[in-house]
Amino acid sequence: MSMVTAQQYEENEEYEKAFEEYKTILSKRPEDSEVLERLGHLAIILNKEDEAEEFYNKLLELDPKNELAYEQLMDIYISKDKYKYYISRGNLHIVKEEISHALNDFKKALSKADSDRKIASARFILATLYERLDKNNNAIDEYLRVTESDFANEITFLNLAHVYYKEDAISSAIETLERAVERGFDSDIIKENLAKLYTLNNDHEKTREVTSNELVKIKSYLDEGNDEKAYELLNNIDESYKKDPQYFILMAQYHFNKEEWDKSFEYVDQFAQYGQNAALVYQMKALIYEGKNMEFESHLFWARYNLVRGNKDVALNEYYIANKEKDNDPELLRELAELLDDMGDKVQAGEFWQGLVNINPTDKKALERVAEFKESIGDYRGEIEYLEKLYDLNKKNTIVIKKLAVACEKTKQKQLALEYYKKYLENSLMDDEHERIKQKVRQMEGSVSNEVPADDDGLIGKIVRLFSKNKSYLKKLKK
Repeated sequence: MSMVTAQQYEENEEYEKAFEEYKTILSKRPEDSEVLERLGHLAIILNKEDEAEEFYNKLLELDPKNELAYEQLMDIYISKDKYKYYISRGNLHIVKEEISHALNDFKKALSKADSDRKIASARFILATLYERLDKNNNAIDEYLRVTESDFANEITFLNLAHVYYKEDAISSAIETLERAVERGFDSDIIKENLAKLYTLNNDHEKTREVTSNELVKIKSYLDEGNDEKAYELLNNIDESYKKDPQYFILMAQYHFNKEEWDKSFEYVDQFAQYGQNAALVYQMKALIYEGKNMEFESHLFWARYNLVRGNKDVALNEYYIANKEKDNDPELLRELAELLDDMGDKVQAGEFWQGLVNINPTDKKALERVAEFKESIGDYRGEIEYLEKLYDLNKKNTIVIKKLAVACEKTKQKQLALEYYKKYLENSLMDDEHERIKQKVRQMEGSVSNEVPADDDGLIGKIVRLFSKNKSYLKKLKK
């Protein structure tokens, strides 16, 4: 028994022998995808479609994204089972991320279903596909039909409740999970999700009735305003809960409610160490700073909170307000400049990067961004000024050296450009770009003279020079 023997039989077109040999191998290696694939192929050759179907379905159990298996099953089903044919074709489209095509296939499968079980199965997949296409109302309709059948399971109820939640229909989500419990689906996952929905609906008593999580019960007391009961439970809670990040955020909430700002902040920091829910951390810190009347810090953290939540315009406004309170904070300037860059406002971003350079003249990222901004508006002499600062920080940075050479060329400072190109060759790797620059240096060496550099450095450069006539931009390279 060996793969070599089976393959030899197959190559010699002794398909029955190869088939039996592969089956023997499969009995010893039941999760061997290659063997299953060979068996499926040979079963089709030998007109053993039932066995081929079995092998390809086992292959899909091991590898649900195996496109070949779906294609072979489609060939098997096309003439004998249209329901399975459309199911297989739909699954193949899902694997290929062709969701709209998959949706059409499952609709066709539904029309070919000949049992309630098959109908429920097709409707469930249709619902999930509608969700992926953000057609939540259609998804709700399909999930509802499944929950009304005898073939609903707890996943159906959970998915339906989740779609209602996304549509802000909290009452409908609650009703869905309550029906699940009535139908006998009273697992912990159903109950804890129901408890979360009761909390969102401010029904704290019902939250405590269904949850078995002590931390959820404590939160319900805090949300209800019963701080003393919550604190009593926090002090007597099982030690295992004190390793849960939620314990620290609940302690923070308790001290916040008591206006014990520093203590609350301490617990928020402990919660933050777990690396979970950055938005909640920023929100809590913003609220604490509000309580302490620290306007700058409050707006800074509200900006961070909204940025994490994806509300860039709101975050930008909070950053601007914070900047009015304190316009020389390096962290604020950097975050504001990065946000403006991300939003495509390069002019405003350039101003804040410049502000950061003014505070810290050795900040590499800020220098890079200011140089890029100067280049983008045609102020090549200004670009050179900041590139030279970067060069002073690291004289072997070939990216900076090359940019300096190019900028010097643009401002007709050919001799200085040549020197920078040579510096680039001294520090760069021997690659295609190195060879290109080497050729360029040869050409420049034959044409560079000692003539005075021309003033053709872009419109912005001309304007800048009107205000800085006495400033020299031609600097000697530091050896």
